[in-house]
Amino acid sequence: MNETHDPQQDPNDDDYIDEGPSKSLRKRQSHELQDLGEELVGLPQTELDDLPLPEVLRDAVMLARRITAHGGLYRQKQFIGKLMRKIDAEPIRIALDARRERDKTAARQFHMIERWRSRLIEESNALSEFTQSFPSADAALLTRLIAQAQHERDNQRPPKAAREIFSAVEKVLKREA
Repeated sequence: MNETHDPQQDPNDDDYIDEGPSKSLRKRQSHELQDLGEELVGLPQTELDDLPLPEVLRDAVMLARRITAHGGLYRQKQFIGKLMRKIDAEPIRIALDARRERDKTAARQFHMIERWRSRLIEESNALSEFTQSFPSADAALLTRLIAQAQHERDNQRPPKAAREIFSAVEKVLKREA
């Protein structure tokens, strides 16, 4: 068998040449940075202002927000991706990850409040469970609101008391957190 030795392929050889990341990896990284740039375009202005962005990138993002033509917006997003490749995107990535985590936490809290509200209105033993879990809850207020919410539900009225229950549960959960 005739084996030829290629010094570019053998990392133990002194003549080994590291060609860096593959084209596929560079392309994936480029797409990730462009996606990160597109996420910047969709951020609320207050959150964008809090990010450590170079001025040229901030200007490109602001311009992308004003562009309405599909082709022009596409090209601007490509340009933002190009700018992202020239900077250290890790602080931006960390800030956006923290934002996503805050959003997830807020969504989980919202769903927990909704579940408690539904249980309080629908289940007879839910109020005792809630007051055992959260001793700072005002049981008298919740009892009155639950009765009103059930009455509103039965008479197909707007759910004013249910909204008040939501607010009361939210206050309790924030106090206990």
